[in-house]
Amino acid sequence: MPERRRIAVLGGGAAGFFAAITSAEQLGPDGVVTLFEATPHLLAKVRVSGGGRCNVTHACFEPAELVKKYPRGGRELLGAFHRFQPRDTIEWFAARGVATKTEADGRMFPTTDDSTTIIDCLMSAAVRSGVTIRTSTPVRSASKEGEAFQLTLGDGSCEAFDRVIIATGGNKASGGLTIATSFGHAIVAPVPSLFTFHISDPRLTDLAGIFVENAVVTAPGTKLKTDGPVLITHAGLSGPGILKLSAWGAREFAEQNYAFPIAINWVPPHTADSLFKSLAVVREQNARKQVTTFSPVAMPQRLWERFVVAAVIPTTMPWAHVSNPSLQALAAQLTTAAFQVDGKSMFKDEFVTCGGVKLSEVDFKTMESRHCAGLHFAGEVLDVDGVTGGFNFQNAWTTGYLAGMAAAR
Repeated sequence: MPERRRIAVLGGGAAGFFAAITSAEQLGPDGVVTLFEATPHLLAKVRVSGGGRCNVTHACFEPAELVKKYPRGGRELLGAFHRFQPRDTIEWFAARGVATKTEADGRMFPTTDDSTTIIDCLMSAAVRSGVTIRTSTPVRSASKEGEAFQLTLGDGSCEAFDRVIIATGGNKASGGLTIATSFGHAIVAPVPSLFTFHISDPRLTDLAGIFVENAVVTAPGTKLKTDGPVLITHAGLSGPGILKLSAWGAREFAEQNYAFPIAINWVPPHTADSLFKSLAVVREQNARKQVTTFSPVAMPQRLWERFVVAAVIPTTMPWAHVSNPSLQALAAQLTTAAFQVDGKSMFKDEFVTCGGVKLSEVDFKTMESRHCAGLHFAGEVLDVDGVTGGFNFQNAWTTGYLAGMAAAR
């Protein structure tokens, strides 16, 4: 009888599990799939994603549109998404008993609103398909001798495998990046992506929790521009509009040591000119009302009051007494409000990086290394990252699936 194929998967996250399950289901009794996780914890990001609900993917089913959500890796993922995309993810989980739902913004969650549902599904699928899971077992190094890979484990022992899939994530400390380097791969230095902005500004003080449904955020001096909900926090600003900008500007902001200006239009599609004209009409029609208590724009009242004060309009002034220069100042505050970012905060458990294995050195049909046959990559260990909304998980499912299929062939 021919020897059974031995596949090692490094990393017990979403991409690692998907790759291991895919390989094991393809091989059946003809293969042995072993998943190594350096820590005691499996699927840690899956557990905390989406506030514990697990934003499993996004309802975007056209690959050409889907790739626009990836600041890095979109071009390479185009073909990959033609092979495995969000529709396939939904069907994969449905076939294993997990129903999903779509929210108004396109994010998709299990109908249970509980990440444990996804974790239980992946764990069960791994067990059913025969994956051997070894936690607290770091892989220190790897080499290739002939057709076989030799993995050196944390306890100094060595084990042989026919194929290796690296899915260890994009953290600088990732053992997978060290192993990739040892096989000749170039690493794009990882830096944080998807982070909130630290801002100390009196316009935001004591307004934590206030939410503006739609704002436009830009980084002056760059081409960076995003839109979406913006949330005021105790430390500054967050929300999808901010997180998207942090993703697209991840490398530029890192180079500036996270000290840079941003500008926010809180009332799109208004411009400063169009809003000035609109406020002039409000002044005529509501002459006796106080500016601070009568807001003509869709904005939380307390935030509106801050911008009135920032425009140096007395809080008790009636609309009739507001001068044109004051109206222009108020329109500018609402449409081109400038803020200075002086740092960042990470979602520690949902840490996302840009950077990783250089994409030109990987065949995205098979996720196989162009330097070493039989070595594959999946997930964030690659220089791929998406904006918030389920796109990073979709990268994990897609690349994990393709790597798992190819390693089993």
